Amino acid sequence: MPISDFANAFVCDLVAYEPGKPIEETARELGLDPASIIKVASNENPLGPSPLAKKAMAAAIEHAHIYPDGGGFKLRSAIAGKLGFDISNIVLGNGSNEIIELLCHTFLNRNAELIAAKHAFVVYKLMATLFGAKYIEVDDPDFIHDLDAMADAITENTRLVFIANPNNPTGTHVTQEAIDRLIDRLPPHVIAVFDEAYFEFLETPPDVLKHVSAGKNVVVLRTCSKIHGLAALRIGYGIAPKHITDLLQKARQPFNTNAMAQVAALAALDDTDHIEKTKAVNREGLAFYEAAFAERGLEYVPSVANFILVKVGEGDRVFRDMLKQGVIIRAMSGYKLPDWVRISIGTPRENQRALEVLDAVL
Repeated sequence: MPISDFANAFVCDLVAYEPGKPIEETARELGLDPASIIKVASNENPLGPSPLAKKAMAAAIEHAHIYPDGGGFKLRSAIAGKLGFDISNIVLGNGSNEIIELLCHTFLNRNAELIAAKHAFVVYKLMATLFGAKYIEVDDPDFIHDLDAMADAITENTRLVFIANPNNPTGTHVTQEAIDRLIDRLPPHVIAVFDEAYFEFLETPPDVLKHVSAGKNVVVLRTCSKIHGLAALRIGYGIAPKHITDLLQKARQPFNTNAMAQVAALAALDDTDHIEKTKAVNREGLAFYEAAFAERGLEYVPSVANFILVKVGEGDRVFRDMLKQGVIIRAMSGYKLPDWVRISIGTPRENQRALEVLDAVL
């Protein structure tokens, strides 16, 4: 008998998460020059990593033979200070994705339920399935989380409610009023998890942290991958009341965040110049695509993040045809949106090239 016969059935039946296609892989497969390829598929920062982070990493490499600070004291202290919390309210993760997994380790089992929106980040469903929990999918009219409907879906078995704000892959967000209503309705056995990976791109962000300060069962996830351009380092963090972070600290692996990631993130927190430049490039890119799509009569979802969702008819075909011309976008069939693609905001040159190739393949 094959070894897979002895594996958990829910693992065997899973479809593995597919990240955006790497530039190097595309170059090998298609015989292209890697320098000619544009990747606008994974919501990465087109300006690259924070310059202050690069400088900090260069200095820290001399100590690469030493284990990192397992508790991440300096980075957690800096995050706590910036946000007005105690260090005990901060937990670090190997990307904010790891904190999603820590939450599932801590609170999910075969009798538990996880609630998320229909077109939310696909990792929520993957994690629920891996832990044998029931995944409850709530419809999201106009691609916006319906927090009232999500509250209605809570049962005695619900443990986690995930709200991606802004949401990937739709680029939409929910209001402060809707957030406050949801948290007011949370029973004591449920945690609301606000995944704020794209928080910094919001012009007027809601205040979810006030609910953490009040000791509610609320966890806020943030990452250094997007605004700071540190995606390769896998460093993120969660903010939560101490009664939750104490549990998450028990669930994580020792040394779960490496030393280079910690020093880079610490420096990037203060790189306001890089943050503002990133936001400016993103605003310009979103306006460029929205005007271009409107001019072409293409349906799109107005975005507040660093990507935009556009309806092209045959998403998989458009993805393949653009790939042949050295432009990597993201097909959305895995999100039950086969007619749509997601395009990350790049530099002005990258945006122009992506649009030209999109025009050519449509």
